[in-house]
Amino acid sequence: MYRNRILALFSVLMIVSLLLGACAAPAAPTTEAPTDPSTGEPVTETPGEEPSAPVSDRTGAWVDTVIVVEEPSIAAAVTRMETGDLDVYSFSSANAEAFANVQSSDALCYVNVYGNFDELTLNPAEFVEGAPGVWNPFSNPRLREGLHWIIDRNHITQEIYQGLAIPRYTALSTVNPTGASMADTMREVEIAYGYDLERGRERITEEMTAMGASLDGGVWTIDGAPVELIFLIRTEDERRIWGDYISNQLEEIGFTVIRDYRTAAEASPLWLNSPAADGLWHLYTGGWAATAINREEVTTFAQFYSNRILGGTGLFDAYNPSPEFDAVIQAIFDSDFSTAAERTELFKEAIWYSLEDSNKLFLLTRTPFSAQRCEVSITADLAGGVNGSALWSQTLRRVGEEGGSITMAMPSILTQPWNPVNGSNWVYDQQLNRGIGEFATIPDPYTGLALPYHVESAAVTVVTGLPSKATLDWVSLSFADEIAVPGDAWADWDAETQTFLTVDEVYPDGVTAQRVSTVVYPANLYDVVKWHDGSNFSVADVVMNMILTFDRGKEASAIFDSGSVGALNAFMSSFRGVRITSTSPLTIETYTNLWSQDAENMVTTWWPMYGFGQGAWHNLAVGNSAEANGLLAYSTSKATANEVEQTNFISGPALEVLAGELAALAEAGHIPYEATLGDFISADEAAARWDNLSEWYRTRGHFLVGTGVFYLERAFPVEGTVILRRFLDHPFRADRWLGFAAPAVPEVDVEGDNLVTIGDEANFDVYVSFDGAAYAASNIDTVSYMVIDATGAVASTGTATAVADGHWQITLDAATTGALEEGSNSLEVVVISAIVSIPGSASFGFVTAP
Repeated sequence: MYRNRILALFSVLMIVSLLLGACAAPAAPTTEAPTDPSTGEPVTETPGEEPSAPVSDRTGAWVDTVIVVEEPSIAAAVTRMETGDLDVYSFSSANAEAFANVQSSDALCYVNVYGNFDELTLNPAEFVEGAPGVWNPFSNPRLREGLHWIIDRNHITQEIYQGLAIPRYTALSTVNPTGASMADTMREVEIAYGYDLERGRERITEEMTAMGASLDGGVWTIDGAPVELIFLIRTEDERRIWGDYISNQLEEIGFTVIRDYRTAAEASPLWLNSPAADGLWHLYTGGWAATAINREEVTTFAQFYSNRILGGTGLFDAYNPSPEFDAVIQAIFDSDFSTAAERTELFKEAIWYSLEDSNKLFLLTRTPFSAQRCEVSITADLAGGVNGSALWSQTLRRVGEEGGSITMAMPSILTQPWNPVNGSNWVYDQQLNRGIGEFATIPDPYTGLALPYHVESAAVTVVTGLPSKATLDWVSLSFADEIAVPGDAWADWDAETQTFLTVDEVYPDGVTAQRVSTVVYPANLYDVVKWHDGSNFSVADVVMNMILTFDRGKEASAIFDSGSVGALNAFMSSFRGVRITSTSPLTIETYTNLWSQDAENMVTTWWPMYGFGQGAWHNLAVGNSAEANGLLAYSTSKATANEVEQTNFISGPALEVLAGELAALAEAGHIPYEATLGDFISADEAAARWDNLSEWYRTRGHFLVGTGVFYLERAFPVEGTVILRRFLDHPFRADRWLGFAAPAVPEVDVEGDNLVTIGDEANFDVYVSFDGAAYAASNIDTVSYMVIDATGAVASTGTATAVADGHWQITLDAATTGALEEGSNSLEVVVISAIVSIPGSASFGFVTAP
């Protein structure tokens, strides 16, 4: 953590919003260790080696206790940190006044974050009769599309966020590699959907009239009553201000807006959990935070425009993209392409379809800050910040100290019920879940490449011709002309018999896959990894994850949830089989048609970290039993439909229900899914697990267990407080992940002639450095450029040529300058590093004349 130092990217990101990439990028160099950006040579430090770190045999967390409290106000949080009442504010804020106060403080330090974004969420459902929202114009996609033109994104980013944000038009971030590779399309989108109030008014008038509404005295009416829009506006941050701005714009074109100001906890039961057709709202000020750098974005459109990812919630269950858009979403989700060019074309199609759909209007990418007291160190992710980091819990400490307590604040906690299967997806709750639970692999906070956490090694084979590469030495990559799936691999699940179906049964004629990954776990996995209740980790925990991937989406299942069908169908469209080839050491082969450009991110682990937290086979069996008996439900949509409580492992009335189920299962010596898990769980293990969980509930009062460096001591929803304690039996040294230095984001300068003669060749020099030293050419993927002509259009794109470390050259030939008109132009240069995923950029203005 570096005191009062901005990763100089605010101007960078403004340029990256026009990011180029029409030219294909060469593959990144393969390295076996982090390299020095100035030399290209491997550095002596690897993650986990920090010369200044205390010498200690301590395992797990550096601190003994983390007290998490709720603090909605960033201004109050800054004051409380300065006085020492708080140590960390785990929220990425774009409040300019608070940022200035942090910068001027001697007590506070900060990092900047580049994965947060805001969008306008629209309810697309047709409302049921008697709904509070009497009528919903946003059920019409053409009308939703028209809203783009009435919103001035530049006004929001410059006037409201005061430069701590950049305009955004699509679900793809221009800071991530995929969005960065389609600058021409992003520029076209910006032109096509830029602010044009009269155009928006015209489109909305056309659609409202066609739907039977009338504009009477400047006010839209339907059946003689004003068209009222219920706008849920979050109050904790700048969304309150831009929510008011959009309300004003809607009123300007004739809508009557009911501004319903709410906190996160107050709003989520309405916009996220209630059936969309119940008509409790029309619009919502959405805010999202990426938890890691997204190198592929194959799930982005599936998440935001379908029910494939977040099915089981009221809003996302209502998403119904057009057949054409849905087919493109599925193709991207399945990696149904074989070249980089095919991939790019599919993404471009998805961008245009998404704008026609406009369930969500993406407005801006925030460039906020996350602050803490300077004596506190914590690893933040470049995209997700502290509250998105996979390493926050392992690195949180007071520098030079061991033990003690840290007080961390968040704007909202315990926003929704916690359960690993379909619980709270709020970033604040999920940060805590990533401290209580853990993954088999974790994303590098600066590149997004997977790093081994519990994995010993991995191997990936893809079909010959796919443009994949391996960068780190923990995974090997090979190619094959054909990948046949073994006949004894598990290919599907029979929920009635509770057994897996093999490839031979599902595909009698055999089947092939685009990729197979083989993950090998350490030989001592079952001995050293323990659940918080004292139970030893076992292969059954992994197989339970495999079962639940299928079971909830099968109608014959006792825990069938219709909201899981979309996710299962999406998974099955590419999945071809899984095979446990060894239980000691645990070795798993996974066959699928999904593939990635990075071998590290193609390793499928089946580690029992579910979509909403970690779970063991025994505490999940308790939740399954409660749902099978009709007493609780994992998802909000099923709980609402069945008029039962949503499963909550940590607090509330669900605990008493779960306690009753635990007692019954323990008395029966229950083994869940016995037809399959009976091969992996002995009667003695089952008895031990039930005893351990019973004692855990007796002493802790909840059912949440993980294997992470912290365990949940208590959760107090009314008080807004969570207490985490260090897990003494964690196997890894506390200093394992302390080796991440400052991310080497390229710093870029451009020099050249300010006056270019039309029809003459023009040359420009690009200088790339980091921390004053030349950036090694071997550590750069591409130096690309885009020429923006006097009309604001993209005139040409290309890549620079390396001259030496830190020096690249761009040549615009006579034909290129000859096509430019007389006037002012700009050369936008973007440098994509191989060792950090945030690009560097610069802009150079020049005038063309005859």
